[in-house]
Amino acid sequence: MTVLERPQPRPGVLKIQAYVPGKSSAPGVAKVFKLSSNETPLGASPKAVEAYAAVGSHLEDYPDGASTALREAIGKALGLDPSRIVCGAGSDDILNLLARAYLKDGDEAIHTTHGFLVYPIATLGAGATPVVAAEKEYTADVDAILARVSERTKIVFLANPNNPTGTYIPFDEVKRLHAGLPKHVLLVIDAAYAEYVRRNDYESGIELVATSENVVMTRTFSKIYGLAGLRLGWLYGPAHVVDALNRIRGPFNVGAPSIAAGVAAISDTAHVEHARLHNEKWLAWTSEQIADLGLKVTPSVGNFILIHFPETRGRTAAEADALLTSRGAVLRAVKAYHLPNALRMTIGTEEANRLVVKTLAEFVGKT
Repeated sequence: MTVLERPQPRPGVLKIQAYVPGKSSAPGVAKVFKLSSNETPLGASPKAVEAYAAVGSHLEDYPDGASTALREAIGKALGLDPSRIVCGAGSDDILNLLARAYLKDGDEAIHTTHGFLVYPIATLGAGATPVVAAEKEYTADVDAILARVSERTKIVFLANPNNPTGTYIPFDEVKRLHAGLPKHVLLVIDAAYAEYVRRNDYESGIELVATSENVVMTRTFSKIYGLAGLRLGWLYGPAHVVDALNRIRGPFNVGAPSIAAGVAAISDTAHVEHARLHNEKWLAWTSEQIADLGLKVTPSVGNFILIHFPETRGRTAAEADALLTSRGAVLRAVKAYHLPNALRMTIGTEEANRLVVKTLAEFVGKT
């Protein structure tokens, strides 16, 4: 049978490099610390776990298709209008919905060099073309993004903070980016790590969404809330964007256990603050300790750091990764993000962080 004698995917689909999650195991190692997926080391709120379990006796029932309780809980926590919130199976789901709703064959969507891999995947899946804007010092460059805007541009994806670099641009720069975009271009601010940021010049995007017709903000419960296993995310946007997404999303795209856990998680402010303080302490400590070993660490405002290695044989990122894995510290290789000489490390427990520093000290000969 020839290729033309079988069903064919739409143009762009076979150009997609499938997303490969961070590894989670270290064969032959008794105790493994998974530091490859930016999961919180503190786990989910006990209240979220309890709420999740309580739904188990009613799994025969469909969930609320509008995720009403969750949208209201998010609105209460952040002072937002619940009618302008859309929930989905992780922010990945929301990003793909945006691409489906606003991109067509021949359109373009812009993302930065080291932007989240889902952006080009969603773009190609919708039949559009991903356009890459160069970064400056591993940070989004507003002028470079604006220079790539063409008559075909329909979406600009901006991860702020960015994964895997951990960098961000101040709110004034986000506003400058928005001001430079044509009115018909949708600015998607992906603020998955917003809860971790402790900078006075940072804003997650809520204010810009509230005052604009072409800006949306996406968020997730996978990081600081510890609900990655449930796949839960949400969007805050103008009413007309929310209306479009609600027309194409699945009628029950968020499960009842996820809704219940999300409501409890966002309400447990003490657990969130504990996670934030833990990250603040160990992000600073780990970054400083690794830098003291002579390895470059990109300054991060998230719950992870990007560690750079030389190309010198015996000192490469791949060799460091192999040694770390053998000791039970599983980091993320980021070659797919055009960073072949770097590893991304999630900030973990005290034991995990100290293990990484100790192992890297041995790796560079500073034990």
